[in-house]
Amino acid sequence: MKCPFCGTLDNRVIDSRLSQAGEVTRRRRECDACGRRYTTYERVEQALPYVIKKDGRREPFDRMKILGGLRRACEKRPVSSETLERIVDRIEREMVETADKEVSSADIGEKIMEALRGVDPVAYVRFASVYRSFKDLHEFMAELTDLMGERSPPA
Repeated sequence: MKCPFCGTLDNRVIDSRLSQAGEVTRRRRECDACGRRYTTYERVEQALPYVIKKDGRREPFDRMKILGGLRRACEKRPVSSETLERIVDRIEREMVETADKEVSSADIGEKIMEALRGVDPVAYVRFASVYRSFKDLHEFMAELTDLMGERSPPA
């Protein structure tokens, strides 16, 4: 593994840990040349499907795009990074398990909204407002009303 600080390939693993689901190995490394420490993550490379965008373009599945969208939706909300990583891990696992070579961005967006709905209602509305591109306030209010109908009123 190449040191991100000095570029040498000489390093040693100080600590290794598996993620909660056991799908990712986190390794803490120390560079033999400069002595600095850094973290690497290892995951099994899986055959992920291509994503078919709304305009018909195809691009490789990118977990970082999903994570970025989730982070924007959850900005200044009490949602941990670990929760967001678990959501992305679950979506990625579902994409691999379907064994489809292509999946629509709409399917991925629905999975994200489903996950956010149970995690944080404000983040859900933020994501839905961008993902669904509400045309006017009435569409936005209909989504809010639907969300409010699922929650029991405060006691």
